Amino acid sequence: MPRNKSLALATAFAPLMLLAACGPDAPEPVAAPPPCDARCDYIAADSPVDRAALDARIDPLFADPAMAETRALVVMRYGHVVAERYAPGYSSATPLIGWSMEKSVTAVLIGMLVADGRLRLDDPAPISEWQSPGDPRRDITLRHLLHMASGLDHTEGLDPDQPGEIYDGDTPRMLFTDGADDMARYAESRPMEARPGEKFEYSSATTVILGDIVARELTASKDPRIRMEAVRRFAQGRLFEPLGMASAVLEFDRAGTLIGGSIMHATARDWARFGEFLRTGGSIGGAQLIPRKWIAFMRTPSPANAVYGGHIWLNARAGADGLPILFPDAAPPSAFAALGHLGQYVIVSPQQGLTVVRLGKTQDEERQAVRDQLGRVANLFPVGK
Repeated sequence: MPRNKSLALATAFAPLMLLAACGPDAPEPVAAPPPCDARCDYIAADSPVDRAALDARIDPLFADPAMAETRALVVMRYGHVVAERYAPGYSSATPLIGWSMEKSVTAVLIGMLVADGRLRLDDPAPISEWQSPGDPRRDITLRHLLHMASGLDHTEGLDPDQPGEIYDGDTPRMLFTDGADDMARYAESRPMEARPGEKFEYSSATTVILGDIVARELTASKDPRIRMEAVRRFAQGRLFEPLGMASAVLEFDRAGTLIGGSIMHATARDWARFGEFLRTGGSIGGAQLIPRKWIAFMRTPSPANAVYGGHIWLNARAGADGLPILFPDAAPPSAFAALGHLGQYVIVSPQQGLTVVRLGKTQDEERQAVRDQLGRVANLFPVGK
């Protein structure tokens, strides 16, 4: 209902409401909430939206058991912190795991190598083990890998139709059991189950392949320490240091391959800095760290899944399984997000100038409630300045 109509109706009914309140069955008046200043010190005094309204939408993320455990929340608008809150035991100095949010970081590192002319999106992925004549994997391109459509038999979790324990799943095996020492070899040796580009298959193993490609392009050495240091220096010099992400920590396997899909730590503020970098199209302080067209590529729906771009989730209404991942009714369609296991979010809405980071521990059955509440937080902020 338009605001002016709501106001008119409220004015018209006010006398009736006052008369009703005087009756014998009138409820006890509800005490006014305490002044927002007494409970909203984590919200900036110059917040562009009403502080009490914002607090009412943030507080359930920390206080409602149905939303499990929120450890950190940062809301930024046009580069300024609007709200920043932590659960007991956590602070702005606490590095927190992002799980699969790192996939978007890995995609940016790949984009920098593309910008340098070392890689091309539609060339065969530079994995020498795939280049034998007749090997169907030689048709896999970087674009296919970034769209999670390589065609490799990668399964993130257990098939619900097949019996088995959690560690029988493809990704747990790669991360923690028989594939852990050389994750890239495990991921790259999987057989094909579809033609490249034909099937969307979300997979941390796919991003480990991209992490291996980063190392292969930066050094010809197979020495794990040399590979690891080459990637670490590249990430620090080209991304983390320019953004001021001093807390960012990358993890590597024993072969020196970046575990690019799941195990990066950073403070909530540093995750927000990464979100702001994406919001501004790959720039910081007027310096363009990566071509805008690369961020545009990441934000473009992939052919096999409308809610997934180039290693980033999109605010589209329906994806490969017919369901939205974010909240298309609460934020503009241009919004997007890096998402991680157990409810990690870096949500970016360029039209609203908004970056929202939520870090915590949320089981699958609670995740929709958290996602919907984050959508309500985003929905408070207007489009434009």
